[in-house]
Amino acid sequence: MPIKIPSDLPAYDVLKREGVMVMDEDQAARQDIRPLRIGLLNLMPKKIQTENQFARLIGATPLQIDLSLIRMSEHQTKNTAAEHMESFYRPFDEVAATGEKFDGLVITGAPIEHLEFDAVTYWDELLQLMDWTQTNVHSTFGVCWGGMAMINHFHGVKKHMLDHKAFGCFRHRNMAPASPYLRGFSDDCVIPVSRWTEMRQPEIEAASGLKTLLHSDEVGPCLVEDKAHRALYIFNHFEYDSDTLKQEYDRDIANGTPINVPCNYYPDDNPANPPQNRWRSHAHLLYGNWINEIYQSTPFDMNDIGV
Repeated sequence: MPIKIPSDLPAYDVLKREGVMVMDEDQAARQDIRPLRIGLLNLMPKKIQTENQFARLIGATPLQIDLSLIRMSEHQTKNTAAEHMESFYRPFDEVAATGEKFDGLVITGAPIEHLEFDAVTYWDELLQLMDWTQTNVHSTFGVCWGGMAMINHFHGVKKHMLDHKAFGCFRHRNMAPASPYLRGFSDDCVIPVSRWTEMRQPEIEAASGLKTLLHSDEVGPCLVEDKAHRALYIFNHFEYDSDTLKQEYDRDIANGTPINVPCNYYPDDNPANPPQNRWRSHAHLLYGNWINEIYQSTPFDMNDIGV
């Protein structure tokens, strides 16, 4: 089944060319089935790229998905055209005021790791949003900084600065093969990592109700389940395109920013070679499993979400 997004959203043509099933409003209205309502709170500066990445994964399941794009109310992006934001995004305060409910919500990362949480300009509103998920969202998926923010807010787990950037593709161990979120996963998998901060496993273990599902000996915990808050937190980037790390590396080189060649990314660790994608299948598995778990457990009557 397809993902329902506006036909004039840039992701529509991108995903259609890739073979992902997409449909517009008119097509969706003719199907006698309740779609899953998934929200994307997009905190990344490159909005369109991030839309494509998450829509690609969420739209690859056999269910009809209604994707809604959400932004922080007062924060103005400098990297995406105002027309795009006006056409496709709604501010959170508007979403909250209508009392809307969602089967799932993705909170993306943001390039603000160096800031303390309470120094982020939209932190107070994000606190409101995270609390709002407990009454208006059936399952929330926090990604990278978004996951760090959630685990800090709900459990007090702190992020710690690294002395060098964790950058590249790292092997992660499957710590919970019986988890429905890891259905079909291998014993280990490769995941792209790009961050200056980390969450520490002993602090996660000390918090009540958290379970680490994926872990790396090199870069620490990756995927954490929080049943009490109906949430998953992932600190790395399954959603990345094949060339996303390359774009980050090339940008830093061009700006003269000190950066290491991303580990285990280019063949022979040579940036002259095209990078290889070794995480795509597990990315689809994880997000497909998350969508399936939502489908299996969300109320048919959306008014019952969070009750």
